[in-house]
Amino acid sequence: MAADQNTGAPFSPVENRVMTALQSVIDPELGIDIVNLGLIYDVHVNKQCLCVITMTLTTMGCPVSSMLSQQIIEQTLAVKEVNSCKINLVWQPQWNQDMMTRYAKIALGIHS
Repeated sequence: MAADQNTGAPFSPVENRVMTALQSVIDPELGIDIVNLGLIYDVHVNKQCLCVITMTLTTMGCPVSSMLSQQIIEQTLAVKEVNSCKINLVWQPQWNQDMMTRYAKIALGIHS
């Protein structure tokens, strides 16, 4: 079961399904999904079926941010228990390569 990067609290089954759906959203500049890149900080689905995604981008002014946002919303709304989606874009904590999964690092040829 996945967990919120900020609090370490486990995700609910619905939130896990959202995270799985978000793995199909690929950062076109890096060719890796946004979950393995570590761009998703939190996913919360409330009782009104609103999904709030707290995330960041690899850089401020990312030229593909609007395209990514559209894909994120589409994939999130494909989860049957979600009726609406809000993206909370944050810059703290600042994204860095340490936030990537081992899979992403290997795929990008990063050795740490």
